[in-house]
Amino acid sequence: MSTHHHQQDSEAQATVAANVRVADEKVSMDMEASQQSQKPHQQEQGVDQVSNAAVGAPPPSRPTDPSQLSDDALDFAKRMFDMARAGDAKLIEYLKAGLPPNLMNNRGDTLLMLAAYHGHASLVKDMLTSIPCPADPNQLNGKSQSPVAGAVFKGFDDVVKVLIEGGADPLAGQPSAEATAGMLKKLEGEGGFKELFRNAPGRGQGAREAINPVEDREQAWMVAGQ
Repeated sequence: MSTHHHQQDSEAQATVAANVRVADEKVSMDMEASQQSQKPHQQEQGVDQVSNAAVGAPPPSRPTDPSQLSDDALDFAKRMFDMARAGDAKLIEYLKAGLPPNLMNNRGDTLLMLAAYHGHASLVKDMLTSIPCPADPNQLNGKSQSPVAGAVFKGFDDVVKVLIEGGADPLAGQPSAEATAGMLKKLEGEGGFKELFRNAPGRGQGAREAINPVEDREQAWMVAGQ
């Protein structure tokens, strides 16, 4: 890793961890060529803005509206969302360093939702068990959909099990995971989710609606309807 990347890793981690020191070598942050020429304090401000907007408690000098985030902050957020989609285990190091675990994109999808919807059971489990502040398995997206309902819909049974074991409520969301399984004929019979959902530790706990989303630049490149 270059000295330049090493310095940026350290700055990014220190910022999202709210001044908690983390060793440089923990995270390998692949900066895009266009960002390599930016000043260190600009990258630091961008990361700060992503974290501050997500938790809703920024210093007075930082914007509270996610639509006012700088390009640096949005680029950083995009890398985090892409890591979740790809099942990249390096995301856990950012979360351990202080990245808000329930950071949402413009659709209200959290990092956990993206990882679950793309079938990454191992990353989902780590997000629920391996970080100081675990991701919320009952955080709904902008369409009131839950991560576990998304996993049922996509057919990722291993992800469904991990989420349920991690406290996901099979009754939360519209439609709920239980209702989704019923519609897809995955509730009853051998291999169905009925018993798993009935004995779910988080059954009936409810869920939380999406708030404070951060623009996900991936969406700007997608063709409508695809």
